[in-house]
Amino acid sequence: MIKTIIFDFGNVFINLDIDGAHKYALEKFQIEYLSEEMLGFNSFYEQGLISTNEFLEFYTKNFKKLSKDNLITTWNFMLKDFPKYRLEFLKELQQSSKYKLILLSNTNALHINYIKEHVPFYEEFKNCFDAFYLSHEINLVKPNQDIFEFVLKENNLEANECFFVDDNKGNIDTAKTLKIKTWHITPKDEDVIDLFKTHKKLF
Repeated sequence: MIKTIIFDFGNVFINLDIDGAHKYALEKFQIEYLSEEMLGFNSFYEQGLISTNEFLEFYTKNFKKLSKDNLITTWNFMLKDFPKYRLEFLKELQQSSKYKLILLSNTNALHINYIKEHVPFYEEFKNCFDAFYLSHEINLVKPNQDIFEFVLKENNLEANECFFVDDNKGNIDTAKTLKIKTWHITPKDEDVIDLFKTHKKLF
């Protein structure tokens, strides 16, 4: 029996353009691929292990033609629209009181600041959850097993009573190893509002 639903944020509630953002970044940086060092700094930032200033300084030192504003625009390029009908679905789910609702997202301070500025109902969205975990605030990231263990322990959850929704296969695979039930959502073809229709056998 499912008692808790754990949701990812990006490509579940807010739409992302990951491929487009990657292409845009390569064009802006005038490079062919992201170096291991760049990927490392991105990961440190997402885990909250370095500050926004440290993150931006790394890039301004390595790409002197780009200002901090240019870098912030490039970094936030992947963030697109947040359809309000998904908020309405979430609010109805919260009001039903049938499930504990948890958000578990790999994200960072710049992305959240952008979302707060551009999504007028962000606080309303956040308040729908019983627990709200952002990677840079808890210093843990998916798909590492420890972030899932942290959520289970913090909320006294049984893994087999949890259902996890994420668009990233690696994250889904880790959750499965812990016996958490999952939905590897495909953003182009599926929508979180169809959760109960798509998985009616579980609910």
